[in-house]
Amino acid sequence: MRAGQVLLVLLAASAVMPAKDPLLNVCMDAKHHKTKPGPEGTLHGQCAPWKDNACCTANTSSEAHRDQSYLYNFNWNHCGVMPPKCKRHFIQDTCLYECSPNLGPWIDQVDSSWRRERILHVPLCKEDCEEWWEDCKDYVTCKDNWHKGWNWATGTNRCPWGSICRPFTEVFPEPKDLCEKIWSNSYKYTTERRGSGRCIQMWFDPAKGNPNVVVAKYYAWKKRFSPVGMENVTPEAGKAVCALPWPVLVLLPLALVLLPEGARCGPPAWGSL
Repeated sequence: MRAGQVLLVLLAASAVMPAKDPLLNVCMDAKHHKTKPGPEGTLHGQCAPWKDNACCTANTSSEAHRDQSYLYNFNWNHCGVMPPKCKRHFIQDTCLYECSPNLGPWIDQVDSSWRRERILHVPLCKEDCEEWWEDCKDYVTCKDNWHKGWNWATGTNRCPWGSICRPFTEVFPEPKDLCEKIWSNSYKYTTERRGSGRCIQMWFDPAKGNPNVVVAKYYAWKKRFSPVGMENVTPEAGKAVCALPWPVLVLLPLALVLLPEGARCGPPAWGSL
């Protein structure tokens, strides 16, 4: 009877304690992000896939498509006109950054005048990275890190004094170089493919749902267990632990203390052998 009462207490606690994961369905604390994700009704152009649950507003999504918008006053055409097939990837990159509520596992704290958080090492799907590089390889640029080091004397980004515009293939010899270097390691190149559930997709069909929801859940799970030496454990291997709500797991040690000696599981104490 006492064991049953303890179990009831645990179940009641799990019912009233919130189970929301702080790494899931969240927005960054950054320059243009909403405080929490939600539906927007309509989002402009390439940002439309996030309209049902977005961290960006309709106005932000519209500005993301401009050559030089008020968002960051950034000029894509710093080494001549960027080809449309290349520019669409940078627009999609901006939409993912501004609109996605599924980047929580990779949000990192920063000390900046214009944002308090950024993303770091987001595992980008192989196709997204390689198609980005392929469509931009004929463009030219003067820098491999577009996050910093520009000449802002005119109020917009220009190539630093003394730098020259070079082909993308010289600045970024491989797709990995482009995806990892261009935004100070915001992205991480992976060999995982779209639909694998192990990489973030910049491009997806919203009619089929947002595949990044599952990806964020996987990495949030992995991040929770990595501090205790479980980096290589898969969700399947950990299903016995995850089967219980987290409040139950927290209160389980107390339950074991309250249970009668004979009701506890496990091997006998060494002193009883």
